[in-house]
Amino acid sequence: MKLLHIDASALGDNSVSRQLSAAVVGRFKDSATDLDVSYRDLDANPIPHLRGSSLAQLDATETADAQQVLEQFLAADVVVIGAPMYNFSIPSTLKAWIDRVAVAGKTFKYTEAGPVGLAGGKRVIIVSSRGGIYTDSPADFQEPLLRQVFAFMGINDVEFVRAEGIAYSPKHREEAIAAALANLPEAELAAA
Repeated sequence: MKLLHIDASALGDNSVSRQLSAAVVGRFKDSATDLDVSYRDLDANPIPHLRGSSLAQLDATETADAQQVLEQFLAADVVVIGAPMYNFSIPSTLKAWIDRVAVAGKTFKYTEAGPVGLAGGKRVIIVSSRGGIYTDSPADFQEPLLRQVFAFMGINDVEFVRAEGIAYSPKHREEAIAAALANLPEAELAAA
C-alpha cells in the first residue's frame, strides 16, 4: 500500500496538524507491513505557485518536480494531509500543491455532461487544526474547499480529524489534541 503524507503548517515543532498527521501515519505504519510512505513538507520544500511560466514549462526543474508531485499523488492509495486553517482557509503552500495535482486529463476531465473525476479509489484523511471553532460555521472555507477539490477529482472517501479551539488557551489546546487523537481513523484501505 502506498501512503502519501503532506504537511502544510509553517509552525514546525509547534504545529498541531503536524503532530496529528504523524499520529495518523503512525497508525498506518503500525498496522500495514507493506506500507510505502512518501512525505512532502510544504513549508520546508514548497512547490512554486502556479504561474504562466509554470504552465509553459519554462523551468525544467519546476516541471520535473510538478510531474513527481502528480505521480506521487496518482500512485497513492491513502493521502494524509496536515492542513491547518489559515485565515479561514488553507495555507497557500497547500493550494500550490493542489494546483499541481488537479490536472486536466490526469485527475479530472471535462465532458459534454460536465467534469468527471479520474483519481477515484483513494482514501484522503485531512488533519485540520484551527485556532477557533469553525465546524458548521459559515466562516469555514477550509473543509468545504478540500471536500470539493477531492470530489472534483473523483475522490469521495475524505475524512477529517479536527483539533479546534487550540488558540483559546493551553487547556483548550491540550483537550483538542486529546480529542483528535482519540478519534483517529482506522488504518485500513476503504473499498473504492
